[in-house]
Formats: sequence, structure tokens, C-alpha cells
Amino acid sequence: MSTRRVLGRRVLGILEFAICLILAGTLLASAQAQQSGAPLSKAQLEQLVAPIALHPDPLLSQMLMASTYPTEVVQAARWAKENPGVSGVALEDAMQKQPWDPSVKALTAVPQTLQMMSDKLDWTQQLGDAFLGQQEDLLAAVQRLRERAQSAGNLKSTEQQTVKTVQAPAGAGPATGPGAPTATGSTSRIVIEPTNPDYLYMPVYDPRVVYGDWPYPDYEPYYWYPAGWTGGGVLAFASAVAIGSAIWGNVDWWRNRVDVNVNRFNQFNRTRIADNTWRHNAAHRGNVPYRDPRVAQRFGNANRAAAREAYRGKADAGRRDLAKGKVGEGAGKAKAAQGAAKAKAAQGAAKAKAAQGAGKGKAAQVGSGKAKSAAAGRAKQAAGNKSGARAKAAQNARGNAAHAARSKQAGNRPRAGGGHRPQMRGYGPPGGGRAAVRGGGGGHRIAARGGGGFRGGGGGRRGGGRRR
Repeated sequence: MSTRRVLGRRVLGILEFAICLILAGTLLASAQAQQSGAPLSKAQLEQLVAPIALHPDPLLSQMLMASTYPTEVVQAARWAKENPGVSGVALEDAMQKQPWDPSVKALTAVPQTLQMMSDKLDWTQQLGDAFLGQQEDLLAAVQRLRERAQSAGNLKSTEQQTVKTVQAPAGAGPATGPGAPTATGSTSRIVIEPTNPDYLYMPVYDPRVVYGDWPYPDYEPYYWYPAGWTGGGVLAFASAVAIGSAIWGNVDWWRNRVDVNVNRFNQFNRTRIADNTWRHNAAHRGNVPYRDPRVAQRFGNANRAAAREAYRGKADAGRRDLAKGKVGEGAGKAKAAQGAAKAKAAQGAAKAKAAQGAGKGKAAQVGSGKAKSAAAGRAKQAAGNKSGARAKAAQNARGNAAHAARSKQAGNRPRAGGGHRPQMRGYGPPGGGRAAVRGGGGGHRIAARGGGGFRGGGGGRRGGGRRR
């Protein structure tokens, strides 16, 4: 019993291991197929181009070119949404400032297409990869779908666009390859053009209906219509858009490529190109990888070279800016020093002028003070002189009054002997003594020495009193 259990467990282990190997092999094969970028089948190619196969050839070619730059398509769609109604010369002016590829700039004239490509970005990237890797097959798928829509009665000329079948020019053979048209009349092409080259109507339709019964249930196409769309019918059109020279692409069905209308391109992009061949510019691809390794090898090297050139250009520009910065810094310092010197000189001149003004003010103040002092001195002197004159006049008046009083008093005093003062010599009082007599009145002084002599005088005064 135990042996059977062991054998059973071993068998289960072997089966589980085998299943794991099968799953791993399947995943590895799928990864290798994805990595190898195997060509898309006819059903896959028709699924990709079904939403735009009935667009006018100029618009179709412009969308195929722009789909190879999915990142810039998103940026342009955002710009168009933020800047509605810009057209004509204003649009040309605005696009000169944008770094996008010219094929992306062109679609800003038809913002519905940018919105369509931005809303379904994975479809846009797959469409661009198929156009780069299987351009001939992709254009052949467009012709097959146009034949199918025409057969279903849904593709015909209208007032919006002209539909016509053209035969191959002399020397042009039928397209070859796995995606070449298989319907009758493979030497002819269905061409769709706008009735007015300056205006464009974007077709709106359901790919599952317009081509008749869709033959690939596993690859149903992408159906898109503008926001708020209310149009009816199997094939309808959005409002007309004035494109001017913005849409400059076209399809060369006999060479299985897209071409450039040089005149329109130069007018819209303000350039002077002469070659009408469109070439993919890997520098605008950004970091979006290429699905096909061969395409990646073809454009990846160019992309890396462009990146190196861009880096070198930025490095050179950085060095130039740095050199300019240093020169500018030196010039700035010199200019600043010169400005500082000028400011210092101006400050010194201002100080000198202020000092001069202060000196003049001080001199004027001193002069004014001196003048005031002199005037005050003169006034004081005049006042003093006047006061002195008054005092002297008063003193003279008092002196005159006193002199008059004394004169009057002297006149009233009696004089001896009629005013004669006798003088006697040799006369003395008896006894031989010395006598001096001082008497008042008239200031007379009588002196007697010995006996009989005398000295008399009058008019003598000392200190205003009389002495005898």
C-alpha cells in the first residue's frame, strides 16, 4: 500500500514538472516572438488602419507620420485643448515656438485627430511602429479596406471629399509583398481628396459597419468619435476646418510611401527645404522604444547619435554660457567698481559742497554776528555817550548851581575894613609870646610873631573849611 502511494506521488510530480515545462516554453516563445518583432498579419494591419483608412489622403499621411512620435502627439493634443480656435497665421506663429516634429505640429490645425490619437495612445504607438516597420503592407491594407467600403456602397464622393480610382502610371507595376491588395484591379488605387484644399472635413464612422461585415472577430477595430457627436449615417463628417498650409503631407500610392508638399511645408514651418521625401526623425521619438528590432537598429543608432549631438550641443552651450558668465561677472565687477568710485567721488563732492556751504553759512553767521555786535557796540556807545552827556550836563548844572550858591554866600558875608585886609609886621602881644589867630570869615589868617609883626592873608581854603 505504501509502495503504491509512493509511485503515485512520483507520477504526480513528473506530470507537474511537465506542465511547468510546457508553460515555460509557451511563455518563452511568446516573449521571443514579441522581442523579435514578427511582422503583423493582414488582420492585424487592417485592424490598425480601419479607423483612418477612409480619411482624405493628406490627412491620412499626416497621421501616419505623426504616429511615430506618440509622446509629442500627447503634448500637442494638450496644447490644442488649451488653445482652442487658434488658426491661420496665429497658429503658424505659435508652432514656431514648439519643439515638436513638423508632422505633429501640422495636426494642430485639425485638433480632433490629435484628440483621437491621444485618447487611444497604445493604438497610436502600434500604428507608428507598423508604419515604420511595414510601410508597404500598411498602405496596402488601406487600399483593401477602401475597396471593401466602396463595394459596400459606403465610400463615394460627397461635398466634403472626392473619391476617385486612378490607374497606375506607365512603368508602375502592382504592389508586392504579404500585404499587397488581392482584389481585382490591383493596378489601380482609390484616392480620397478634400473638395477644397484649404478646408478639411474629418470623417466619422464605425469601422465595424462601414466596411461591411468585419471578417476578423478576434481583431475588432478601434471606433472613435468626437465628444458630443450627434451625426448620423454610416459615414458622416465633422465640421469643416480651415487648414491653410498646415497639412502638407500626401501619399504616393505607387511607391508605397508618404511625400511632402514642399511649398506648403515651407510656408507653414517657415523653412526652405527642397526634398519632398519624408524621413523619420528619431530625435523626436523620445524614450519610446521601437517594436521591430530592425527598426530599432536602423533608428536607434541615429537616436543615440542625435542624443550625443544634443548632449554635446548642450555642453558646448553650457561652456559658452559659463565663459560669458565669467566675462560678464568680470565686467560686472569692473562696472560695479567704477560705479563705486563714481559714487565715492560724488559723495566727496557732495561733502565738499556741503562743507563749502557750511563755511559760507558760518562765515555769514560770523559776519552777521560781528555786524550785530558792532551795531550793538555802536548803540551801546551811543547810549553811553548820551548817558555821559546827560551826566556831564547834570554835573555841570550842579556845579554851576553850587558855584552860584557859593558866590552868593560870599557876596553876602561882611568884609573888615571895607574889604581891606591889613598886614602888620613887628607887632606882638605883650610878653613876647607867639600867638596865632585864626578867624572865620573871609578866610583871613592872622599870624603874630614876636611883638608887633603880623601876616595876614585871605582867600585861602583847604578842603572847603577855614584854617586859622
